[in-house]
Amino acid sequence: MSDCVFCELIAGKGESSVVYEDEALVALMDLHPVNPGHVLLIVKRHVPAMEDLDEETGAHTFRIAMRMQRAVRGSGVRCEGVNLFVADGEAAFQDVFHFHLHVIPRFAGDPFKISTGWKQAPRSELHRVATEVRTSYERLWT
Repeated sequence: MSDCVFCELIAGKGESSVVYEDEALVALMDLHPVNPGHVLLIVKRHVPAMEDLDEETGAHTFRIAMRMQRAVRGSGVRCEGVNLFVADGEAAFQDVFHFHLHVIPRFAGDPFKISTGWKQAPRSELHRVATEVRTSYERLWT
């Protein structure tokens, strides 16, 4: 897509710092890193969201993410932990609508925060929602 910044980078139009590439994915250093070593795994085929991704490519993306986090940990950049982060949909803070996964090295006191009012849900509510999700899953996949 001509108006997609990731499609442009994949097509070689624009500067990027490539870490890894195969037929399905490219891994680039994030232009706006949370911390040094922040890598984006970008699916080469333009798919706006995770639901548009075929399962084989999705599994491959997470396999490479597992390898990439080991590479980041072994690289010498400060890394006491790793977050894998997918922003899928505008409400989830997706700002480039081309599926990608962040591999973010973490360390104590770094600037990345996910703030919410974590609180324990009543078991009855958990059971009710589990039933809804299970029913949807069975409708879709059985």
